[in-house]
Amino acid sequence: MVLTDDQKALQETARRFAVERLLPGYQQRETLGVLDRDLIREMGSLGLLGMDLDETYGGMGLDSVTTGIIAEALAYGDFNMSAVPVGISLNGAILQRHANTDIKNTWLPRMVRGEAVIAICLTEPRGGSDASHLQLKARREGDHYVLNGEKTSITFADRADAYVVFARTGTPEQGAKGVSAFFVPGDTPGLQTSCFNDLGSAIIGRGSVFFDDVKVPASHLLGQEGQGFTQVMQGFDYSRALIGLQCCGAAQASLDETWAYTKQREAFGRPIGQFQGVTFPLAEGESHIAAIRQLCLHTLSLRDAGQPHVEQAAMCKWMGPKYAFDVIHQCILTLGHYGWSKDTPHQQRMRDVSGLEIGDGTAAIMKLIIAREHIGKTAIQY
Repeated sequence: MVLTDDQKALQETARRFAVERLLPGYQQRETLGVLDRDLIREMGSLGLLGMDLDETYGGMGLDSVTTGIIAEALAYGDFNMSAVPVGISLNGAILQRHANTDIKNTWLPRMVRGEAVIAICLTEPRGGSDASHLQLKARREGDHYVLNGEKTSITFADRADAYVVFARTGTPEQGAKGVSAFFVPGDTPGLQTSCFNDLGSAIIGRGSVFFDDVKVPASHLLGQEGQGFTQVMQGFDYSRALIGLQCCGAAQASLDETWAYTKQREAFGRPIGQFQGVTFPLAEGESHIAAIRQLCLHTLSLRDAGQPHVEQAAMCKWMGPKYAFDVIHQCILTLGHYGWSKDTPHQQRMRDVSGLEIGDGTAAIMKLIIAREHIGKTAIQY
């Protein structure tokens, strides 16, 4: 895909910010486990957050492809910080389409400025992949809904300012048709959070969110009652392509650093880059990442054109994390003993992208989605 001059300019702005502001502190932020709000506000001031949202709310009204380009550029510097703009695009689209006027006017500009982080709450302890059979309940009491239950494996769980929560308003027998979505500010009484000790991505604070008689105004219902599951599935087709590009950004950073190393490191009297056994695996990595990047951009272009892209989004989601992990692993092997050190960022990138092999839909679920697009529900195996 050929980028426009405007897209190239935004890409250059994001890449410069990634290299100069994000990359130097990538590993230190992971050690501290802190989500740097100043950096998020700085991204907002540069127009790197919510650029796909309407200008009414401070966005630029730009297309999905441009949003994806920026997500990849930021992930080049810090894979975890790039989760912030991806989350803003996912949740911002849901709010812009389904929230009431007061919520949109209050929260969307804050998100674009980098002053608010929103978490999406779908996964539950009893099931992540079977997302249509939620247990968290929302019962109507006059002009409020009362939420009870737990969400788990939630990105930004203990550090979000508000939550987009999916809860059951119908009966369990209704499945997806009994699920509704709500906007819940983080300071709502009865809401508590926890944070997990994860293998990677410490700064995004994956954890659980607990709802104990949490009262939510009926005006905070997003869209119509019983339509929440449809809303989130449409949003995931968008975020899956963005996630694929995040993974490309992280892998590309390791590739670039490893190529540079092959020019400097010598063995048997010459640079190791002169050995095919060294360069061919890296060439394969470049090929895989380039192909996935183009698939992701193609998927986003389909979205911009209003065309179906469920299958392509699922391909982006399973291929992006898997091949990024494999490529970064190869970079570690190429670097040898130097790569087997926590002083270099490769091991952290490998751990970080590994989390997306699980979160937001496993490879098995993505392949099931692809199969369904070809043979329908025959693909379901019980």
